[in-house]
Amino acid sequence: MAKVFIDGSAGTTGLRIYDRLSERKDVDLIILPDEIRKDLTARRDAINNADIVFLCLPDAAAIEAVSFLENDKTVIIDTSTAHRTLDNWTYGFPELTGAREKIKNSKLIANPGCHASGFVALVAPLVEKGIISQSACLTSFSITGYSGGGKKMIAEYEDENKDNLLNAPRQYALGQSHKHLKEMVKICGLDNAPCFSPIVSNFYSGMEVTVPLFTKDLKGNLQDIKEIYKNMYNSKIIHFDEEADNDGLLSAMAYSKRDDMGISVFGNEDRIILTARFDNLGKGASGSAIQNMNIVMGVDETTGLEV
Repeated sequence: MAKVFIDGSAGTTGLRIYDRLSERKDVDLIILPDEIRKDLTARRDAINNADIVFLCLPDAAAIEAVSFLENDKTVIIDTSTAHRTLDNWTYGFPELTGAREKIKNSKLIANPGCHASGFVALVAPLVEKGIISQSACLTSFSITGYSGGGKKMIAEYEDENKDNLLNAPRQYALGQSHKHLKEMVKICGLDNAPCFSPIVSNFYSGMEVTVPLFTKDLKGNLQDIKEIYKNMYNSKIIHFDEEADNDGLLSAMAYSKRDDMGISVFGNEDRIILTARFDNLGKGASGSAIQNMNIVMGVDETTGLEV
């Protein structure tokens, strides 16, 4: 049985991980009482007594927590942005080429960002296969439910007296400095950051990441891309989804409350759109973290997940 500690269990991601793991028989949760859950000594002891630690903390706090580690046996899975582009950390997206084995043998695993998960799933295999040039200048937009903004944003959207502007989608990160851009560039092997437009909307959870392409800029076509995705994504967790929703529409809520991801390709011989749909709290956060834990533990990757 694996001893697991969740540092930051009061946040949205931490609570979701706790709820899932509390029902498992192969996990023994280390739980700190409320009065000492922020105590440095108590946290240090918990981190070093655990087999696996989830860090569900702001970046600075996650960096501090890693400094508490005093052994070479504890595996840390960090859900913050702090370590995702560092060479001594393994990027926790198992579906990338060679990533699963690296995760299995790593002590430091950086869980992907939610928007980045969709972008990486769509773009990384096409750069790897030479369909998209490493020097390409890409664009992407991503629609997410408001739960991705944490407790403060959740409270704002669920307030019965909320600002009327919250009833329509809202674009953010207008200065093109979104915190997920660095990992998008590094993990996909790109020379240039994409022009990225994230949008938050008035629904709790779900995400739809889209990357538009012009065939003239590619070394391949729509069918080539479909074949790459079909060969690469054929598991219960990431799979190729050829169909739109009813009436030819794509809902960002289609994978809400699930831990899998659907990859789709639409368009024509001139213009193509790549889409990844998943739950920002599932494959975009806690579901991905638990999938990585399952790999470390050597159990079925879907254990404890909704797929």
